[in-house]
Amino acid sequence: MNNKKLLIVGTMAFDEIITPNIASGKILGGAATYIGMAAAYSKAEVAIVSVVGNDFPDKYMACLRDRNIDLSGVEQQSEGVTFYWKGKYHKNMNKRDTLETQLNVLANFNPKVPHHFKDAQTVILGNLDPNVQQQVLDQLAPNPNRIVLLDTMNFWMDIQLNKLLAVIKQVDIITINDEEAIQLSGKNNLVQAAAAIHAMGPAYVIIKKGEHGALLFHKEGPFYAPALPLEEVIDPTGAGDSFAGGLSGYLATQTNSTVTEIKEGILLGTAAASICVSGLGTKALQDTNTEGFYRQLKKLEQLRSVK
Repeated sequence: MNNKKLLIVGTMAFDEIITPNIASGKILGGAATYIGMAAAYSKAEVAIVSVVGNDFPDKYMACLRDRNIDLSGVEQQSEGVTFYWKGKYHKNMNKRDTLETQLNVLANFNPKVPHHFKDAQTVILGNLDPNVQQQVLDQLAPNPNRIVLLDTMNFWMDIQLNKLLAVIKQVDIITINDEEAIQLSGKNNLVQAAAAIHAMGPAYVIIKKGEHGALLFHKEGPFYAPALPLEEVIDPTGAGDSFAGGLSGYLATQTNSTVTEIKEGILLGTAAASICVSGLGTKALQDTNTEGFYRQLKKLEQLRSVK
């Protein structure tokens, strides 16, 4: 039976972001946070599975609950502190250096999927240890219509490749950037890289190219979605997660997840990412309502129109 449930597993975190123009201090971040906020523009029932420490403010929890995101799968440990990441962007904003990472409570995270979301129609495994991603998959109830998305990064390819490959084999859609696709596949050409990743299991391979948009590879041929040209990028942090949130939130509301729905979902993901980068951290996602999101989507559709 189809449902509109979207289950997100990923980090809820403190980020500290330094750009050429701004130093954020400690602010709300984490893959699950960005995915959830972007997915909340859809009419899906959204739940997050994550872990935070005793230092995670109630106002951040409220920020997510205000978007009707179910947090019953978020463990708040009475001892220990929240995952923390600090990064600094280069002048062109296309590259960044990680200055500090503190796993904290994430180091021993054992995810617990809420009973009422074990049958979720759509599941997105955010960028996390593939062992945690597998634990979530193992807790799901059978659902023949389920679609599973995966986001990962080169860090896990470096230290957990075999486990990551085992998880990739079980997913329908993988979203990674071009450098990660090349590393994962061992191919320098993106078409060849996508073919190699297809052979690992996913039917759909989405390669993100930042300001140059996204490429979808599948058996019916490639599809390209341009990014929305922006006069200014304030902060690229969370853009890929916001993309995944817009995509997965849309798919969770659809009866089918054919290539047509996935292409449309990519456009919604692109719109969400363009909102994300226009503010520091999650601020733009917090400040933009559903109507504002669809205005952004309309701009993207006009960009692609030949009329």
